[in-house]
Amino acid sequence: MEVTFNTQHSTLNNPHKGLYLHIPFCKQKCHYCNFHFSTSRRLQPQMVDALIRELELQEDYLDSSPLGSIYLGGGTPSLLTRAELSRLFSAIHRLHKVDDGAEITLEANPDDITPDMLAFWKKVGINRLSVGIQSFHEADLLWMNRAHDARQAHQCLEWIKASEIPEFTIDLIYGSPTTSMQQWEENMDIFFKYDIPHLSAYCLTVEPHTALAGRIRKGKSDAPDDDLATEQFLFLMDRMEASGYDHYEISNYGKPGHHARHNTHYWQGIPYLGIGPSAHSYNGTTRQWNLAHNPQYIKAILEEDKIPYEQESLDLPTRYNEYIMTGLRTMWGISIDRIKENYNEYFALFSQELQRLSQEGLVKLIEDQVVLTRAGKLQADGVAARLFMV
Repeated sequence: MEVTFNTQHSTLNNPHKGLYLHIPFCKQKCHYCNFHFSTSRRLQPQMVDALIRELELQEDYLDSSPLGSIYLGGGTPSLLTRAELSRLFSAIHRLHKVDDGAEITLEANPDDITPDMLAFWKKVGINRLSVGIQSFHEADLLWMNRAHDARQAHQCLEWIKASEIPEFTIDLIYGSPTTSMQQWEENMDIFFKYDIPHLSAYCLTVEPHTALAGRIRKGKSDAPDDDLATEQFLFLMDRMEASGYDHYEISNYGKPGHHARHNTHYWQGIPYLGIGPSAHSYNGTTRQWNLAHNPQYIKAILEEDKIPYEQESLDLPTRYNEYIMTGLRTMWGISIDRIKENYNEYFALFSQELQRLSQEGLVKLIEDQVVLTRAGKLQADGVAARLFMV
């Protein structure tokens, strides 16, 4: 089948820049997690001081346009005290203009959510919650070593729906050895029962150097079943599509008008500033990442008044590869017109591989956009790798 190109450029929003704050503390370590955090909260007050000072030092990293999104991730940002959150938001508003319609998200664990805290979070400006449910089944939560139980998973959603916070999403994990097909279907039933406008659903991945990797290596835990994970992913896609949700990124589903703006900025290549240990920043030409070590980060910021980071300049093949990787993960895909305009030297090889991917049924063309087919979504990383330039 011959691939032809319609160069009519599809229009995406051009939103304002984003701000990410990494809060590197958790009550306990989930077995599958490879994010940077500490289960000791001894340095939490000093960390907040350091975050505020880094905000000051990084004030001019991006242009002066308003912030279109603010995202507090981690770790567990819902562990921050009221005073700590108030200080952080005071600093943000002192140093940056925040768009009137900005999306302001707080990641929260179910066991930290109460009606009083929901009211306070709304008061400081949080208008979206991302809740780490992961599963509504006790066996899954125990196996993952989550800090909350199934009762708290249900209770927090009831409180959120009764609160004045207008937007929320939950995380669910599929592919766990403890999650049967029946349990996964029940998780989805519960999701729809609460009429949640957005879902982030992640396939369990065994990351190196995690507790889960060690448990599997020592024979203390079963490894995930790839076939079961595929079956659960296919069921997930069918169920969400039938219920009117946009599958707008490989792991994310939202009702129309309820897509996560901050994360969509990442996938669309919008500049953002990352604050905190391990946080990444991107300004279009360079990417930088902070040291992932709490005491050393605090020392550098508060005692030496410098940001401990590494930086790389994004050369042409790197920018091209990142565009392919992030764009293909979304329902908007990658633009033929943009490839020709910004990466013309790669266009011939790109077109040849695109032809093969189309013949294999892994991608399709919708006007100017190359998007993954259903089969392509099952091997998204592999499809992107075939289009990379080394």
